[in-house]
Amino acid sequence: MSDVIKHKCGIALIRLLQPLEYYQLKYGTWKYGLQKLYLLMEKQRNRGQDGAGVVSLKLDMPPGMKYFNRHRSSDSDAINDIFKKIYGNYRKAERKSGKSIDDANWAKMNLPFASELYLGHLRYGTYGSNSVENLHPVMRQNNWKTRNLVVAGNFNLTNVDELFDNLVELGQYPKDYSDTVTILEKVGHFLDMENQRLFEEYKKKGYANRDITDLIEEHLDVPKILSEASKRWDGGFAVAGIMGHGDAFVIRDPWGIRPAYYYQDDEIAIVASERPVIQTVMNLKVDQVQELPAGNAIIIKKNGIVSIEQVMEPQEKKSCSFERIYFSRGSDRDIYRERKMLGELLVPVISRVIKDDYENTVFSFIPNTAESAFYGMIKGVEDQMLKKKIELIKKSGKSCDDEKMIEIISMRPRIEKVAIKDLKLRTFISQDKGRKDMVNHVYDITYGSIRRGEDNLVIIDDSIVRGTTLRESIIKILDRLGPKKIIVVSSSPQIRYPDCYGIDMAKLSDFIAFQAAIALLKDKDMTHIINEVYKKSVAQKGHPKEEIVNYVKDIYKPFTAEEISDKIAELLTEPEIKAKVKIVYQSIENLHEAIPNDLGDWYFTGNYPTPGGNKVVNTSFINYIEGINSRAY
Repeated sequence: MSDVIKHKCGIALIRLLQPLEYYQLKYGTWKYGLQKLYLLMEKQRNRGQDGAGVVSLKLDMPPGMKYFNRHRSSDSDAINDIFKKIYGNYRKAERKSGKSIDDANWAKMNLPFASELYLGHLRYGTYGSNSVENLHPVMRQNNWKTRNLVVAGNFNLTNVDELFDNLVELGQYPKDYSDTVTILEKVGHFLDMENQRLFEEYKKKGYANRDITDLIEEHLDVPKILSEASKRWDGGFAVAGIMGHGDAFVIRDPWGIRPAYYYQDDEIAIVASERPVIQTVMNLKVDQVQELPAGNAIIIKKNGIVSIEQVMEPQEKKSCSFERIYFSRGSDRDIYRERKMLGELLVPVISRVIKDDYENTVFSFIPNTAESAFYGMIKGVEDQMLKKKIELIKKSGKSCDDEKMIEIISMRPRIEKVAIKDLKLRTFISQDKGRKDMVNHVYDITYGSIRRGEDNLVIIDDSIVRGTTLRESIIKILDRLGPKKIIVVSSSPQIRYPDCYGIDMAKLSDFIAFQAAIALLKDKDMTHIINEVYKKSVAQKGHPKEEIVNYVKDIYKPFTAEEISDKIAELLTEPEIKAKVKIVYQSIENLHEAIPNDLGDWYFTGNYPTPGGNKVVNTSFINYIEGINSRAY
């Protein structure tokens, strides 16, 4: 993706199901779980580079001993910063105490993060600063172990306003107006209620207070707590949590918008945001890692029993297709196949644009995430060329001598590495007045890869969101090579609507497809449509989210996808560009053919899976018309 957009976030939960001594004896270190956590987080670095956090819980610690440990970092290399601090403490403790840190029992009693339960988080912030206070995991502390709560997640809620008001109605005074605090306090409220219910029940039966604490630990109804807490959550979420006595959970939204996968054996239970991460870290086959079903939670009780419990009514699965196109690691078996298919399905329209002139066309891609789609595109081109070879051989008939035959069968796609990602703008540069000129040098080109004035250049990207980098950098540097035509191909459809479930795409005005549609309406004297959509949107303001309609769809209705793509090409082509520029987008139909099991396409179609989505797009359009430069949720 040439335009950088951000995504929220990555989780890694580990529960060791044996005592620490077990891992010391079998693997030579009680740090087995800590090491696995580090690997899970490193392998999910793609999901969060604004900061990271780790929390651990020691089971069955005596009163007066610390059982939670937490480190968070907003360092540019946050994961390594955290683990350097953890391991640095071990070396200091060994020198100071004279004890060997390889003693698992001594380590548990004396060293931070010598624990059975770990929760790690990587943040790609869509809201709030990158200060340590905004990093997960977040904690809700209490002197009663079973009332302590830690959460971390990959989520965005669209109805924070409603949920915040609900907390206030309960008598709470939330310390911040955010979905993170809302989720923490919602779960915490029902955790308190369940604790109180069990306390009163056992008190009536005559149990002493200390015995009641043990009984609450054993009988705490975690599925009930999660079911009650999440009843009014509107959004996409995979939320992990730990309770102070040792129960742990990960809950996934009813539409399966945000991803979560798990693995369990008799030694360990793991939950993470991506399947291949667990596969790699644990050396597993693909079918050994399971997807957490939508509307369900994986519950890991203190006693080590693991169960999958339905806590919300599952809805039609609308898992985020952008996960498949761009965000998730391409090493996942299914994602790799899907990305290749996305590239292959674009070949018919590419062939039409270049008029089947493969001899004078060079194919390339914009690094790095478009590479898999590029392989699929080349496969499709090879298949097209094979048909052409057969036709030429048949047409030549008996006159096809060896020389002619060699010429025909030697035809193949011309593949070049044309664009090279050359540097990343540092903050002090990206905020400078000369930024635009600097952007021109983010990518470089391979000189001589194009025959000047003769060749078409087809270059594939995984998506075109804002088009800023294309306009300010990529098209300009590609034009230096002198191609007749530059065809920029997007393996995803036009992004037309804001996301509100975890991807940093909240403002309509940012989208080049929206800009193109507005420009077309103005070109064709159809601005009355803009005014009508605005009036309808304002009329819905303040209505319950369940009653709001997405009238922004009317902005796009008068035009075909190709008309909008052509207008995008016009908007992205600066006057000095000599080559003819064409933009080709994936179709919605091809998207679903390539990714049939993950149907979340609201950013392309405006069909939001939750009512809060329509509320967000409605607000976003009003903000655009009124010149309000802020998030719509």
